[in-house]
Amino acid sequence: MGDLVAVRLDGDLAIVTLERPGKLNALSTALEADLDAALRSSSVARARAVVVAGAGRAFSAGADVQQMRDQTPEDVLAAYRATGEVYERVAGLQMPTIAAIHGYCLGGGFELALACDLRVADATAVFGLPEVALGIVPSSGGLHRLVRSVGPARARELVLLRGRFGAEEAERAGLVTEVVPEGTALTRAAEMARELARLPPVAVEVAKRAIDAAATADRDAALLIERLAYAALAQTAEHRRATTEFVERRERPTGR
Repeated sequence: MGDLVAVRLDGDLAIVTLERPGKLNALSTALEADLDAALRSSSVARARAVVVAGAGRAFSAGADVQQMRDQTPEDVLAAYRATGEVYERVAGLQMPTIAAIHGYCLGGGFELALACDLRVADATAVFGLPEVALGIVPSSGGLHRLVRSVGPARARELVLLRGRFGAEEAERAGLVTEVVPEGTALTRAAEMARELARLPPVAVEVAKRAIDAAATADRDAALLIERLAYAALAQTAEHRRATTEFVERRERPTGR
C-alpha cells in the first residue's frame, strides 16, 4: 500500500482516508491503486465497519483531469475500467461502508461515495457528476447507482441540468443519509459505523446483498430472496445468541 491512501483501525472500525489533499484528492491511477490495496488490507479485513474519507479540503474532486489529458483514449478507457473495479470492491465489502463527505464530492469522487452503503455529508459538501461537460459520461458505476437511488428522471436532472448541488439537496434526493455541521462528517460517520459494527456481521452482510438484489428484482423474486435469507439466518448461532440476549434483557428486573 502506498502513500496516497491511509488505513487506520480503531477497534472494529477501519477508517480509509484519501491522502492527496494538495490536489483535492483527485483520483489518479496511483491513488486508485493505493485504494485498491487498502481495501484488500488486513486492517479492512478485520474491521466490522468501514468509513471512507478524504484528507484536506475535500472528499474528492474527481478524476485527475491533467492525467487524463496526457493519456491516449485507450489509456483513459483502461483507467476507467480499473476505477470501476475498485468501486465494485467497495460495494462488495461484506461489512457496512459509510462515506464521510466534506467539500467537493465530484465525478469519480461522487461515484466512490455512491458505492458506499451510507453517506454522511457536512454543510460544505458539493456534489455533482460533471463528466458530460467534459464530453464524456460517468463510467465507474455512478450512473447505475444514481438511477437506482433516485430514479431515471431525477438522475437526468442531476446529471444534465443541475451541475453541482449541495448537501441539503442531496439529502432531499435520498443520496445522503444525514447532513451535519461543518467539520463533523467524519465524527458522525464513525459514530454510525460503530453502531453498525455492533450488529451481527453475517446478518449485516446478507441484508446488504438482499437489498442490492431487491433493487433490481421483480416482486416475486424479491420476496423469495428475503425468505431464503431469513431461513438461512434463522439457523445461525448469531441469531440464537441475539435472540437469547434480547429475551434476557426483557426479563431482567428493573430494580423497582
